[in-house]
Amino acid sequence: MDFELSEEQQALREAVRRWAERAHGAEQHRRIAREGGFSPATWQGLAGMGLTALVIPTSEEGMGLGAVEAMVVMEELGRAMVRVPFLEAALMAPLAFAQAPAQVRAEWMPRMAAGAAMVVPALQERGVRHALHPTRMRATRSGKGWRLHGISSQVPCGDHADAFVVIARLGESNDAGLFLIERTHAGVRAHGYPTQDGGRAAEVAFEDCIATAICPPSSTDALLAQMRDTGIAAIAAEAVGAMEALFAMTVAHLDLRRQFGAPLSSFQALRHRIADCHVQLELARSMSCYATLCLDSSGERRRIAAARTKVQLGHSMRFVGQQCIQLHGGIGVTDECAASHYFKRLTCLELMLGDTLHHLGRVADAMNDSADVLG
Repeated sequence: MDFELSEEQQALREAVRRWAERAHGAEQHRRIAREGGFSPATWQGLAGMGLTALVIPTSEEGMGLGAVEAMVVMEELGRAMVRVPFLEAALMAPLAFAQAPAQVRAEWMPRMAAGAAMVVPALQERGVRHALHPTRMRATRSGKGWRLHGISSQVPCGDHADAFVVIARLGESNDAGLFLIERTHAGVRAHGYPTQDGGRAAEVAFEDCIATAICPPSSTDALLAQMRDTGIAAIAAEAVGAMEALFAMTVAHLDLRRQFGAPLSSFQALRHRIADCHVQLELARSMSCYATLCLDSSGERRRIAAARTKVQLGHSMRFVGQQCIQLHGGIGVTDECAASHYFKRLTCLELMLGDTLHHLGRVADAMNDSADVLG
């Protein structure tokens, strides 16, 4: 199988990398973190490059590109530590509109493509952990429309978003649907806060909010699973970019730092630890490609690929992060050292969309009694 990027994909990678090197770096990341964790200028910079239109169909003023291009972009954003909700707003949210009414798509998709409207998923509730369905968010009929009541937690940049994609149970039934709610509605209250990795999130309360249904109950589970698996593939790509950057700066540190009259990189024990980090990085890279290439597969194959990827990425992120911090020594945990910020981001990525143990359980549940080596 050919894993080489096409000329267009290589050009995309180089363009994003040049922009990130020019407009974003460790100092920029620290400044944004101090100012609350979200930079509208960074978001508009991505929009100016057309990246907010990456996966939106060309019929709705998007670029109409696919999963491999999304992987390339996420790797470069991870490498530069760009903390905007690109994963949620530019990759996951457009999927939520797949079965939305034509009028809703016409109103929102072109604005999302242009970066003029930031729509983020608000799918998490306290106490629910990694379940697809919420337990407390409720949608009730109001004439021909719907009204929502509940609280969503850890909504990425929820106090800056223009609208939310929310999942809610329909009345007292177990059926669920996806709804679109604008942040300007009087019943929306968003309390924003900075996150440990230098980003921003919010607790968003919906009180008797007018909501627009964008997915029928019969398709909600399948659409949510697709959004989750797409998000996991993007997380894997971002983690690979972040680990590459952390690994490179650790190697440079070992070459520069001297002890007993010799560079640290000359010590065999430390070289073995760096080699182990490189092995984990390449394992993560291969699984990132695997998850990305399986996104167009059937639901079950895609689901298992995403779970396997998250398990391997969880192990790799923890190993590379911890080893690189230790190899930096005490300076590695200081705010002035960029390695500490990469480590925080990798730690948060391990928890997003299901932690390692959760996905290990999903992989175990899908295992057969035999290895099927004979087909």
